[in-house]
Amino acid sequence: MPRVPRHLLAAAAVVLVVLQLCVLYWPVVTVQGPVSWTDKVVHLLVFAVPTLAVGLALRRVWAPALGFAIHAPVSELVQHFALPGRTGDVWDAVVDLAGIVAAVVVLLVVRRRRQHW
Repeated sequence: MPRVPRHLLAAAAVVLVVLQLCVLYWPVVTVQGPVSWTDKVVHLLVFAVPTLAVGLALRRVWAPALGFAIHAPVSELVQHFALPGRTGDVWDAVVDLAGIVAAVVVLLVVRRRRQHW
């Protein structure tokens, strides 16, 4: 499997983090989907995908994971206290952390496979 150039990974990581910030801090968001847990899927992806992208770009696992793990509850507090059209939700933060854990697992598998090539 060919490796993606590092500058492309870095560019993708930046774009994904900017998108994450837009999703998390947009003044009013209503996520409606076919099922009641669509919002939770969005939260999972909003943290898993950028964590994975930053981890791949930096070739690090724990530093990006720690940064995003701190950001998860902070984003819910900011939504609750600073954005009038938003509310914070403890369960959203829990799902955010689950997304980070999923990304860490993928990063560890990728790192392990690269070591054996």
